[in-house]
Amino acid sequence: MPTEFDAIIIGTGQAGPPLAGDLTAAGRRIAIVERARFGGTCVNYGCIPTKTLVASARAARFARRAAEFGVVLDSPPRMDMKKVKQRKDEIVRGSSQGVEKGLRGMENCTVYTGHARLEGPRIVRVGEDLLQAEQIFLNVGTRPFVPPLGGIEEVPFLTNGDMMKVDFLPEHLIVVGGSYIGLEFAQMYRRFGSEVTVVQRGPRILAREDEIVSVAVQEILEAEGVQVRTGAECIALERREKGVALRLDCMDGGREALGSHVLLAVGRTPNTDDLGLDEAGVEIDGKGFVEVDDQLRTNVPGIWALGDCNGKGAFTHTSYNDYEIVAANLLENDSRKVSDRIPCSAVYIDPPLARIGMNDAQARASGREILVGHRLMKHVGRAKEMSETQGFMRFLVDGKTRQILGATILGIGGDEVIHSILDVMYAKAPYTVISRAMHIHPTVAELVPTTLQSLEPLE
Repeated sequence: MPTEFDAIIIGTGQAGPPLAGDLTAAGRRIAIVERARFGGTCVNYGCIPTKTLVASARAARFARRAAEFGVVLDSPPRMDMKKVKQRKDEIVRGSSQGVEKGLRGMENCTVYTGHARLEGPRIVRVGEDLLQAEQIFLNVGTRPFVPPLGGIEEVPFLTNGDMMKVDFLPEHLIVVGGSYIGLEFAQMYRRFGSEVTVVQRGPRILAREDEIVSVAVQEILEAEGVQVRTGAECIALERREKGVALRLDCMDGGREALGSHVLLAVGRTPNTDDLGLDEAGVEIDGKGFVEVDDQLRTNVPGIWALGDCNGKGAFTHTSYNDYEIVAANLLENDSRKVSDRIPCSAVYIDPPLARIGMNDAQARASGREILVGHRLMKHVGRAKEMSETQGFMRFLVDGKTRQILGATILGIGGDEVIHSILDVMYAKAPYTVISRAMHIHPTVAELVPTTLQSLEPLE
């Protein structure tokens, strides 16, 4: 006979543990299942470890630039990659163990370890254990997508998960994919000391961003020695005596990139193919993402999908917001929806790229009267004082309603500063609320009001 629970949560990524906390606090008896590492992608393979590595790379960059600030080092800086990995592992271990400890110590919560599979709309099997509940929450995340490239079965390659095990410095890292994950690793390992080449199938990196953003980011990377190869329409891998070659063109004898190691960073695929969704009648889309409505309910009553596996977002913050939406609807009679949130994201290159709301292309397509404020970071006093003058800030405003439609900040502190814009957007307040605000000097944020005071029509 199955063990009865009020709810079953599959996966301990960002949405699972806080939902478990709210359900148990409400008196529900729950089971939560984890088949691998507690904390999911963010804690073990994504945000926490990569940003820890980015911090080490930034320290290396500062050490090499020390003379610019009048700091004289007796010898050139040297990377200890084993120490870099050790520091990352310690931070990850603490976070993962903290999640597990919290769940195991949670009253009314039973933790199961192993692979979970649905055997019906109310039944979950975990190894020899059979669980039953009226409510099931799928929080199974995603994994790196491995494309069917020529030679992929003959040539060793790395994914972002594999990079967590690397404790050496690749001589020449080829990164296939010019988006979030790929660019962060590219800059990181260039700063560690590797030669780095980024290979992008399309005509430019960060293809979903406006061209002005793509060009600026490429200039930043190339200034540090990262090679960027775009227009690679026929990527194929081939073993070479000293590593690997990537063919970039369809014709024989065309362009190729030579390196010692290859990192595939071309997207992610949902962990839904071995979940037994067909047994429960849960519908998925053509890419395997669980189809959900605006409150994250699947087509099967009593089953929800949260986090990356529902295709509604690919970030820790969207996953956590999924939890908030589900908990509000279930426990607080608060009708929150996915469509209420404003898209926001960041690429943690250095300086970071932060984006919220519409970009230029989306604003033009909306048919609105668009005003734009644009300021180069080299004209921001705090950025000059810190010798961090790369990038720009750019704000889009509806000329009629005066509401802010979107913002892009590529520059030092941009991932923090942009939240002052985001909060005004959520309040649906006119841009004058922030353009007339007095900000502290000297800061990067003080130039937000100034830039909004100089709006011009978007060409």
